[in-house]
Amino acid sequence: MKIVRSTALDTTALDKAVWRRFVDQHPAGNIFHTPEMFDVFARTVGHSPDLWAAVDGERVLALLPTVQVTLAGGRGPWRFLTTRAIAYGGLLCVPNFQGRDALARLLDAYVEGVGWGPLFTELRHLADVSAIQPVLTGRRFAYEDHLNYLIALDRPLDEVMQGIGRRTRKNIRRGLRKGAVVIEEVRERAGVAACYALLSQTYRVARVPLADRSLFEAAFDVLYPRGMVRFTLARVEDVPVAVSVELLYKDVVYGWYGGVDRAYSAYVPNELLMWSILEWSVEHGYRVYDFGGAGRPDEEYGVRDFKAKFGGELVCYGRNVYIHAPIRLSLGKAGYAAYRALAAWRQRAK
Repeated sequence: MKIVRSTALDTTALDKAVWRRFVDQHPAGNIFHTPEMFDVFARTVGHSPDLWAAVDGERVLALLPTVQVTLAGGRGPWRFLTTRAIAYGGLLCVPNFQGRDALARLLDAYVEGVGWGPLFTELRHLADVSAIQPVLTGRRFAYEDHLNYLIALDRPLDEVMQGIGRRTRKNIRRGLRKGAVVIEEVRERAGVAACYALLSQTYRVARVPLADRSLFEAAFDVLYPRGMVRFTLARVEDVPVAVSVELLYKDVVYGWYGGVDRAYSAYVPNELLMWSILEWSVEHGYRVYDFGGAGRPDEEYGVRDFKAKFGGELVCYGRNVYIHAPIRLSLGKAGYAAYRALAAWRQRAK
């Protein structure tokens, strides 16, 4: 067995066909494990993908794709204080003793090889990994609870509607009758600009940094021709008022990014947009809608309240975090708090 590493500059360490086949065939393989998502992140400002794998000949035993993400495009002191490594879909290993042993060796090699560049590495699990938690915590990847909602789509559309909260269901039906909100799929690259403008507005109000526009352009360029992403806009009188970006892989639809213009909240465009996406997903044979996270159970999170209205199953697959640079992490947290305070001041000053 050997450990191999592919980077954005050199992707030859692991054959992409072998890589893709392992993810496709693994029951927990998700879109964030794929070579296509690696390519998307490689084209994105402030993002640097890194793939680690334990292999035996051409057989993959364990796989860890991470993305080093830096605020402000990775420039100046922000790189030193904000770079973190995120495994957006968690990691994979063969579900037996050999796979767990390979994973342990892979994590040891990763921690040593990645050095002190990122502040921390966060594994964001999209499936139950309780079987390998001893391996993760034994390598100082500390576990944290983190929630998510999953909506079952392999049932009649009427049942999906009935699973939605009564008030939200009523708002959706009223909105559909009025017909003031028009839902459309973005099929041309030029439409990504309108999507990004809405996302920027939403994240600015929330005082949360948003990925560079190049992420969404890369997603359209790489994933859209393969049927792996869907951009959807809601309009009122031809004005874009809500946006949702979904990733598509196997039989799962992943909620990735969303935004809304609150000035049009009376039209409930977010609810109508979400219903349209669920309707499309059922009609196209998908099995699950994965909301992509619902925050920590001990913290208030307004986005979780919105997601809860659609009647999905609440799960807690959690996250594991390894801290590489504790002192810099403390400085980075202080800087992020200052960033949010400055953003709030700018909003009040307008």
